[in-house]
Amino acid sequence: QLQLVESGGGLVQPGGSLRLSCAASGATLDYYAIAWFRQAPGKEREGILCITSRGGSRNFAESVNGRFAISRDNAKKTAYLEMNNLKPEDTAVYYCAARMDPIYCSITDMEYWGKGTLVTVSS
Repeated sequence: QLQLVESGGGLVQPGGSLRLSCAASGATLDYYAIAWFRQAPGKEREGILCITSRGGSRNFAESVNGRFAISRDNAKKTAYLEMNNLKPEDTAVYYCAARMDPIYCSITDMEYWGKGTLVTVSS
């Protein structure tokens, strides 16, 4: 069974950058689509970006257009969320999730979830 662990969160000033990692264990990541979600205080969880097993990505959140990017390294069994020009409204717990799908990716029907990493954007 796949286990996911996020890391890389923390406190960052507005305009700063962070790279989150999603490390997988228990199975190869090669046939899984990966997605990043976030949940801000008092808000519902939001799907941000997903990436196919071969590296194609989709963006589901207009608010992160041009600032966030998703990538993966199957050999390292790790996916990443690169976040630039961070804003206070990006403050949230960020989760990665996976589902078995060798071709497509989406933010629905995710099978495995990490426990999240907190990102706080504040001066």
